[in-house]
Amino acid sequence: MLKTRFTEAFGVEYPIAQGGMQWVGKAKLVAAVANAGALGFVTALTQPTPEDLAKEIQRTKDLTDKPFGVNLTILPTITPPPYAEYRRAIIEGGIKVVETAGYKPQEHIDDFKAHGIKVIHKCTAVRHAVSAERMGADAISIDGFECAGHPGEDDIPGLILIPAAANKIKVPMLASGGFGDGRGLVAALALGADGINMGTRFCVTQEAEIADSFKQQMVANDERATDLIFRTLHNTARVMKNKVSQEVVAIERKGGAEFKDVQHLVAGARGRAAMENGDTEDGIWSAGMVQGLINDVPTVKELVDRIVAEAEEIIEGRLQSMISRYAEAAE
Repeated sequence: MLKTRFTEAFGVEYPIAQGGMQWVGKAKLVAAVANAGALGFVTALTQPTPEDLAKEIQRTKDLTDKPFGVNLTILPTITPPPYAEYRRAIIEGGIKVVETAGYKPQEHIDDFKAHGIKVIHKCTAVRHAVSAERMGADAISIDGFECAGHPGEDDIPGLILIPAAANKIKVPMLASGGFGDGRGLVAALALGADGINMGTRFCVTQEAEIADSFKQQMVANDERATDLIFRTLHNTARVMKNKVSQEVVAIERKGGAEFKDVQHLVAGARGRAAMENGDTEDGIWSAGMVQGLINDVPTVKELVDRIVAEAEEIIEGRLQSMISRYAEAAE
């Protein structure tokens, strides 16, 4: 049985989390993650209104009696969402853990903690992790360059970022970006993390409510099948490589690109429509390099059980045997 500071602090069976995922973090998937013994998060801003979020929280509760949380991502926008109202829906929904991500989470952390809610802050740099810990975050999810979505602008891969963060922060830490099997979980623990946070891998499960064509495309893809877009806008995002992402990259390579030059290609409504109709080429879809390690579409429980079993076998078998062989050789 794998017990870490993360499992103890958040009352889950396994050191695995399913972080917030736009359009994907819904009740069916989140409840399946919770029922499998991991920690799932409903994605708040996937719901169009705070009232819809309250309903989604209740739908999740109807499907599980295990712990789950809500992700609230703070976006630097001209017209920000009504964050205070989303927070109220989370608080009144009886949620006990929130994953925050993004820009200046202090007011959100303060409000949640005042209501007895634990906060995991997801970030992409050690300095931001230290800042979030100082703000009162109960745990950190550190996101390496391999991740789907926004990896930050420092381009630091997990092999360096995870131990560098572990050297600086004292609260429990999840490793995020590039994780999808038991080998990754063991590596994360060895690097100083207390568990792993998976996004892309949980997308490719039976309970994820996305078109099967997207799941099959991610199974078919290898580790090279992503593009980095918005680099020239200093808002880098890693997405699944397709016709649209390649067009965005081509526009940026010409130099001097502004958001208006690619807006018609990357609009959220276009991406959501593509996801709903199953067209993997017509829209932007966040996906990580971990696609190269995905070979099937299991149930969430099958995936979690497999990862834990693989990790335990590696720790108790392969690694332990190495220590035993070394000890015998030294005698």
